[in-house]
Amino acid sequence: MQENIPEFEDDDDFDRPSKSQLKRDMTALQKLGEELLALPESRWEPLALPEILSDALKAAKKITNFEGKRRQMQYIGKLMRKIDPEPVREAVAAFKLGHAQDSLRLHQSERWRERLLSSDDALQEFLAEHADVDIQQLRNLVRAARKDASGAPEKRNGRAFRELFQFIKASEAVADNE
Repeated sequence: MQENIPEFEDDDDFDRPSKSQLKRDMTALQKLGEELLALPESRWEPLALPEILSDALKAAKKITNFEGKRRQMQYIGKLMRKIDPEPVREAVAAFKLGHAQDSLRLHQSERWRERLLSSDDALQEFLAEHADVDIQQLRNLVRAARKDASGAPEKRNGRAFRELFQFIKASEAVADNE
């Protein structure tokens, strides 16, 4: 006696994404829209975004109401489904990487300033890495910053400290471009 057991075929209606997967994808696109909104508008131009999406992003920048902003972001997410998100992802990643690199350069310049103020050996190391800097100007800036740092806190003005940092930052930028 054989029971009527339905046979399942391999190509049933399971080849489309689940509802949960579709929702995750939509949420990811909405999040990408938020990251795109964080970029300066000048970064949107090379992406050749549709005009309707560009207008929606500009409108979202002006909205201050929480609920209005949330709804506008949902609308942006909906519009994002109609474009290829890869160029947008690449632009957002490149912008974030650029900010991280800028921050890293500033921290590196800050470390050089601290080293130059604390040790005379650091001056020689800096000159070895940055052969094209004005040695006399660097020595004068270091001397003035050390003199300012040794004074009483209420008599410090910090000008030499800032000028030394700007000098180092400029030297680092020249070294990075070479």
